[in-house]
Amino acid sequence: MDVEEMGPVDYLVIEFPGNRMTGEAFPLLVDLAERGIVRIIDLAFVRKETDGSVVALELRDLGDEIDLTVFEGASAGVLDQSDIDEAGTALEPGNSAAVLVYENLWAAPLARALRRSGAQLVASGRIPVQALLAALDATEETVPPGGSAAA
Repeated sequence: MDVEEMGPVDYLVIEFPGNRMTGEAFPLLVDLAERGIVRIIDLAFVRKETDGSVVALELRDLGDEIDLTVFEGASAGVLDQSDIDEAGTALEPGNSAAVLVYENLWAAPLARALRRSGAQLVASGRIPVQALLAALDATEETVPPGGSAAA
């Protein structure tokens, strides 16, 4: 991997209450990767036991209901035990999670251009959909009917 050519890299920890993975989202993730929108760098599955301990799961440990063979070999070894333990702190006991590290390929050209110009990312974040909806609702409540929010 040439770091100067890469797009932004993000991670997600997706919790599955009661260790219940339906597999519905996995084909969508594969589609994003096949279309060159994201590149899966690492994917791990973890479970937080009821005693609070966190264990990494192998694909075969997830059961036969979901076909995850497409993800075999998806791990680049970026995630280590400390990452697994940290992901576990976000989980409720008795739940499992997928930990995904991915490159945003769609943003790589922009990232390369910004690097060439000397720019650097100094902050990043994610706005939860619920918070965005609440902010939009609050804005709508302050705008008089037929008016604008600007004074």
